[in-house]
Amino acid sequence: MTEDDVNTPNDQTRSTGEELREHEVRTALLDLLAEVGAVTATEAASRLGYSSGLCSFHLRQLARHGYIEEAPHRGGRARPWRLKQHTPTAGGSTEERFGDLARGLEDESWQRWLTQRDEAPADWRHDEAFSAVAYLTPEEMSRVADVIRRALAPYQDREQRPLARPDRARPVALITRLFPLLPHTTDDADQG
Repeated sequence: MTEDDVNTPNDQTRSTGEELREHEVRTALLDLLAEVGAVTATEAASRLGYSSGLCSFHLRQLARHGYIEEAPHRGGRARPWRLKQHTPTAGGSTEERFGDLARGLEDESWQRWLTQRDEAPADWRHDEAFSAVAYLTPEEMSRVADVIRRALAPYQDREQRPLARPDRARPVALITRLFPLLPHTTDDADQG
């Protein structure tokens, strides 16, 4: 951690005079950090199939632009990284900011799928996207979420246990968003 890291407020990134452009490796690293919490460049390389040098470079770029930070560790040469821990501010809580980041990554992954679907092997060129509206109480909405979590539970250990994966298994994004639909305000109706 540098002096700049200590002196830069958590809710602001250092200006480097350049924007951090979207990049496949950086997107994969952010997805991985969102999933597992903290990784070293070597661990990221092992999980993502890139070289540790490439992962190290992109992790430093993400840190330089304020997306990630060094995670606490017990000395040694290992340098684990994690998503930037923000102090809650008027702009929203840490949970809200992480939710925004996760939704952005989900949307980016979906758009990448749509543009590259034709490049996938023939038997992987479909998706199972669907949506529905149901009238639920808050308790029922929680129960529906629990049912979905239980349905996915038998497959979740495959990330940490590659030998448990069937031969043709690939990573598949499983995204569920349960939220109440709010009525349109009169301002919305006037603009429509």
